[in-house]
Parts: sequence; structure tokens; C-alpha cells
Amino acid sequence: MNASRGGLVWLFDLDNTLHDASHAVFHRLDDTMTGYIAEHLGVDVAHADWLRREYWRRYGATLLGLERHHGVRAAHFLEQTHRLPDLEAALRMAAHDRVALQRLPGRKLVLTNAPAAYAKRVLTELGLAGCFEAVVSIEGMRVFGQLRPKPDARMLRVVLARLKLRPARTVLVEDTVGHLRAARRVGMCTVWMQRYLRSDWGGGLRDKSRAIGSGPEVGIYLRRKPAFVCARIKNLQELRRWNPSTRPI
Repeated sequence: MNASRGGLVWLFDLDNTLHDASHAVFHRLDDTMTGYIAEHLGVDVAHADWLRREYWRRYGATLLGLERHHGVRAAHFLEQTHRLPDLEAALRMAAHDRVALQRLPGRKLVLTNAPAAYAKRVLTELGLAGCFEAVVSIEGMRVFGQLRPKPDARMLRVVLARLKLRPARTVLVEDTVGHLRAARRVGMCTVWMQRYLRSDWGGGLRDKSRAIGSGPEVGIYLRRKPAFVCARIKNLQELRRWNPSTRPI
């Protein structure tokens, strides 16, 4: 392993990067967000579901649309939608990924669009809380008072400055390619975690030859590496074999 790797700073996304959120979380969040929208905006469930999807497609986060167009308070929305009773029982992570993460040299932090309380529950249950020196959650992603979650490049620059990180020595490990694109734009190294990705086509089957089928990432193929992605991985063990100064994997 290259000795210089110890000088890297790793920023890890949480859901579908450190654990299988497609299995444990996302379908439940879809339901709780749709229910929240229906109740607080006074619309039927079908329209609430459309708004949830439309704001995610347009802004990259449903909450942004609700805050901008309906005056929804972010803290209330996040607390209500992320309660998720018995969440811990559904969480799962490969044991070898946990070991690889613990052995990975360099500083490690979590950068997630999820709320802090949810991130703490997940990391604690997975036995990862001690792996990270800090968690930057959505509550810490305001720029001049405006909520700017991933993939907002302004927020990424603010976080880098706040933590005194050099972009060229900072690596974002993430499943969402739009977030990776923004990170590369500000000079960070980017690693696309593909273990838990599912195509929206074919009833959600894991067809790796097909494109991610909807939302901000439409047209992105899982077997191809976009120019803004430095490396693709299927498990966290591969990070120990990757050197950002050499040919990407």
C-alpha cells in the first residue's frame, strides 16, 4: 500500500454506501414522506407521492422542494419521517466491509443528507460509530441560511473549508453519481460504491448492464465509469487496494 494514503481524508456517504438502505430503509422512507406530505399539505396520497418524486427529481432532495414551495420546516419533516420504529432490526452490512473500514488508513468522516439522529442510530447498530471522527448530517448543510444538501457544490466547499480539508486529498465514497459529479467539480477524488445499487427497471432487479432508470441519474450505466468518477467499487475492501495517484480501478 502506498504510504501516502495515510494522508487521505475519506468522506463516506451513509445509505447504500455503508449499508443496504434499499433493503432496510428506502421503501419505508418513501411511505413516511408521502404520508407527511399528504397530511401537512392537505393533498391525497397519489398527489403526495407525485410531489415527493418530483421534488427529488428536480432538486435532488424532496425536502428542498417542500421547504421552498410550501414552507415546511426542515427539522419537523426530518424528525417525523425518520422515526422508523424497529429500524435497527432490518439493518445489514457485510462483516468484511466493516473490517476493511476499520483498517482503512486516514481520517474518516460521514457526509450524509440524512438527519443526525438517524445517522447515529444506523452507525451505532452497525458497530461503526467508533470508525468516524465526525458526522456531517443534513442539519450542517446550510449555506448563508439556505439548506444546501448534496449535490450542492457550495455546501461541499463550505464543509471542506470548515474541516480544513484539501480537496485533492479528500475522497468522497458515494452511491449517487450526481453527488460524485459535484465533488469532482470542487476538486475531490470520487469513488462510486455500486454494491447496493438497483436499476429502477425490471421491478428493481439488479441488472448491472442497464441504466439507473429515473430521477437525477437517468441514463447512467452501472458498468460504465463516468469521467468524473475516479474509481468504481463493489465493496469497501477495494479501497485498501486503490491509490488515487495511480490508474483508477
